[in-house]
Amino acid sequence: MTPQQLDATFAALADPTRRAILARLALGETSVNELAEPFDMSLPAVSKHLKVLENAGLISRGREAQWRPCKLEAAPLREAFGWIEHYKKFWEQSFERLDESLRKLQTRKLQTNGKTKEKKSDRRK
Repeated sequence: MTPQQLDATFAALADPTRRAILARLALGETSVNELAEPFDMSLPAVSKHLKVLENAGLISRGREAQWRPCKLEAAPLREAFGWIEHYKKFWEQSFERLDESLRKLQTRKLQTNGKTKEKKSDRRK
C-alpha cells in the first residue's frame, strides 16, 4: 500500500458517517438511498461521503438498470490493518517490558518492607 493510499484510507475512516456506511455495507451491498436513510442529511451529502469512500477504494458502486448498488471493498482495510499490526506488536512489547519493570519494582518494595519490619521487630527485643 502506498503512503497516499494509506492516507486516503485513514482519512475516509476518520469520519463517523463514513464508518457507519462501511458498517452497513459489511452486511451486504445496498443502494445509495438505503444507505442515506438513517442519516439526517441530504442525498448529495451522503453521495459526497460515498465518493470519499470510493476514492479510498473502500467501496465500489455498480450499475444495474436504475439500481446503483454500493459494495464494501475490504482490501484497503486489510492493508491498513497490516500497517497497524506492526505498531500493535511494538506496543505489546513495550507493555511487556513495562510489566516486567513493575514486577521488579514491586518485588524490591516487598523485600525492602520485609527488611524494615524485621529491623523494627529486632529493636523491640
